Amino acid sequence: MKIIIYLPALNEGEGIAKVISRLPRELPGIDEIETLVVDDGSTDQTTVVAKNAGAEIVSHGKNRGVGAAFRSAIQYSLENGADILIGIDADGQFDPSEIPTLLQPLFDDKADMVIGNRFVEGRPESMPGIRFWGNQKMTNLVNSFTGRKFHDVSCGFRAYNHEALLHLNLFSNFTYTHESILSLVYQGLRVAERSIHVKYDPERKSRVAKSILNYAVQTSKTVLKMVLDYRPMRVFGTIGAIFIIIGMGFELFLMGFYVFIGSFSPYKSFGFIGLGLILFGMLILILALIANMMNRIRMNQDIVLYEIKKLRYHK
Repeated sequence: MKIIIYLPALNEGEGIAKVISRLPRELPGIDEIETLVVDDGSTDQTTVVAKNAGAEIVSHGKNRGVGAAFRSAIQYSLENGADILIGIDADGQFDPSEIPTLLQPLFDDKADMVIGNRFVEGRPESMPGIRFWGNQKMTNLVNSFTGRKFHDVSCGFRAYNHEALLHLNLFSNFTYTHESILSLVYQGLRVAERSIHVKYDPERKSRVAKSILNYAVQTSKTVLKMVLDYRPMRVFGTIGAIFIIIGMGFELFLMGFYVFIGSFSPYKSFGFIGLGLILFGMLILILALIANMMNRIRMNQDIVLYEIKKLRYHK
């Protein structure tokens, strides 16, 4: 069994060698452990330092984003025969000794992907309150669309088995954390969480969440795109139903007013408003049906891509 431990890196030359030195060199039941650093456009000595520390390097040449770096890690892992891919940050905030904690559900065949949960004991020390609040809101959003009860959907300390790697078809360059959860859950794979510890440097700025507002907008767009791909009826159907219900409310009010007063005045316009809302709602429902047909195409595409990758990267 082969494990690849992957570190996305952008200008981490100062501390990445120390992080690599703390990664496990052997684990029970594992034949080979390889360290991979995806250099996402660093302008310092990250690549040189990481290579001297014993890591394999994939370099983007320019900054493409954490999501693009993760796709490169998936591609490298499949091409190099990995049974498991582990993602851990290059800044030293996670403890590599907890890697067996993430691996155990995969070894027990109880999960295809395992996410580190940083929030078992509440907000971690030195984690900004606004970031903790934002993480909770994003977790609630992902939970509402998956019907699951996750606690930390943004943690980058994760483990994926070979099946998960074959199923992941991701598009966002900005980040991958939420998209990967939605992709695997919607394709019927098993996603679990395990408690881990995290150590924040209060002076360090996140490369993904530099701006809380931008992070919220970008991640929400990614989640919405995934939901529209896999659950379009839920989105468009809900919107269409809301317009129809409001339109019917206008019509019922107008009819009730006529029954008691004997006239439509001065609310004649309510009839046209209600009819317009009902028609608009019906158009959205038609759009929902069309989007639902497109969803079947996306699901079939996932199956086809899975089978192609399974043949190409057969283990």
